[in-house]
Amino acid sequence: MDLGNQIKNIRKQKGQTQAEFATSVGITQTYLSQIESNLKEPNLSTLKSISEGLDVPLPILFFLSMTEEDIGPNKRNAFKIVSPSVKSLVNEFFAV
Repeated sequence: MDLGNQIKNIRKQKGQTQAEFATSVGITQTYLSQIESNLKEPNLSTLKSISEGLDVPLPILFFLSMTEEDIGPNKRNAFKIVSPSVKSLVNEFFAV
């Protein structure tokens, strides 16, 4: 799962700096940087604040962060086929 990178990408698409976004969700810029670099795993409360700040529901944020390694070996081919289209649709729907 590449949650940190997904958070970073969405934040940038929304035109916010790390400092601006961190302040808006009640965390430090340093902590946000560590989250975006996948060095720290935020707790559920922080993730909810981040998802609300990004205006993306938390389950959607998790889905967009999924990588092939998160899927069982017997379902990876299906994931490879379906994932790009579904992620594109979700991105368009949530204007990510």
